[in-house]
Amino acid sequence: MRSFPPLPSIVIEPIVRTALLEDLGRGGDLTSDAVIPDDCTTTLVLNARQSGIVAGLDLVAFAFLLVDPAIDMHIRRPDGSEVAAGETIAKISGPARGLLTAERTALNFLCHLSGIATATAAMVEAVRGHRAKIVCTRKTTPGLRALEKYAVRVGGGANHRFGLDDGVLIKDNHIAIAGDIRAAVERARTATGHMVKIEVEVDSLEQLEIALASYVDAVLLDNMSLEDLARAVDMVGGRAITEASGRVTPKTAPAIAATGVDLISVGWVTHSAPILDIGLDVPADANICTHLN
Repeated sequence: MRSFPPLPSIVIEPIVRTALLEDLGRGGDLTSDAVIPDDCTTTLVLNARQSGIVAGLDLVAFAFLLVDPAIDMHIRRPDGSEVAAGETIAKISGPARGLLTAERTALNFLCHLSGIATATAAMVEAVRGHRAKIVCTRKTTPGLRALEKYAVRVGGGANHRFGLDDGVLIKDNHIAIAGDIRAAVERARTATGHMVKIEVEVDSLEQLEIALASYVDAVLLDNMSLEDLARAVDMVGGRAITEASGRVTPKTAPAIAATGVDLISVGWVTHSAPILDIGLDVPADANICTHLN
């Protein structure tokens, strides 16, 4: 299991609070308030229903905390753990109404982020033995980018830009409107500080040659053939970071990595990764409801 810093609480709390408000609406949890006595307490467990990598337990904890501070969560398999189907991830105890009210919000975060971590781990495994790192993109769910990029790190991947403000990436439309690669790079270098890296997207070896002559920091080799990727790596010769992109899957990633590129960027691990199926269940040996009048 890898070690990685958790997301700050100041990042997590407003996202979880917004999700809970969306679910509770104007009237609260009508079902639980009507069906469950207010003095009922119980214990539930988070169980993995398929194998994968866990990510997002801090959000689960915040969801229950915000609904009812009396809820206690004991984590057995922390973020980054590889779990098997049927394995218990955490045990959660407290007022039953609060448990049921926060359940869906908590599971939405946990299943989604664990799915991203699991998909990323599969990509990382596919390129094992090569120098290439798997990195995510800005193709994220609006409002959830920090969470989804965290899940990529949990899965063993690395992060590309977090936003438009932490690096220059000159893409095809920038080049078309600016006039050419040289003009775009010169303007970017003039307008940004010395700490800002400049990357240029190229889709041909001819464009790559121009980008290298402009002394860029990185080149995005977009949808190139394996032959051209290998030639591009040779042309760069370590003068810039090489990044390959273009509908990369676990099946195609090994051959791409074998060309010698430094990075392989993958958008689908954040925008289309399937969830990891995790449920919140009543354990077989639990007292269903204690302190019931």
